[in-house]
Amino acid sequence: MDDPEPEESAPPRQDPAASLSKRAARRLIQRAFVLAAREKAIRQLIREAELSTLWVLQDWKLEWTVFLHRGRFEVERRPAKHPDVTLLWPTAQEFFQQAERAGGHVQVEFIPPQQRRRFFEPLLRGFFASLRQVLRNPVDDQGESLL
Repeated sequence: MDDPEPEESAPPRQDPAASLSKRAARRLIQRAFVLAAREKAIRQLIREAELSTLWVLQDWKLEWTVFLHRGRFEVERRPAKHPDVTLLWPTAQEFFQQAERAGGHVQVEFIPPQQRRRFFEPLLRGFFASLRQVLRNPVDDQGESLL
């Protein structure tokens, strides 16, 4: 007698830092910003913000600029020449592990050492919650794969 086939379950998740190309990672990250910007709490947090931020994954030599402009994120692939704040992760693995943790303290280095950490903590938690969602379902609004 044949055993019934097991129910389909989600495939085991791979470490995004090991399985993604830089191009795919950039697309997923940009999508996460789009989703984060739709969150009311995030929009309210940044509604009066005027900041340029540089985000860096050191081991990948991956950098991008995020402008916070009156409740909106503007993401650019090029690094800002004179950012107000740089957010630095030594490894892509550390960056993507942040998305796996729900809530809690975000591990990031701020340059200059950040007096605005209280501002960035909820912003980063919201971003990483969106990134977690995108990693689980990597498609855009039209259903096109981001990978």
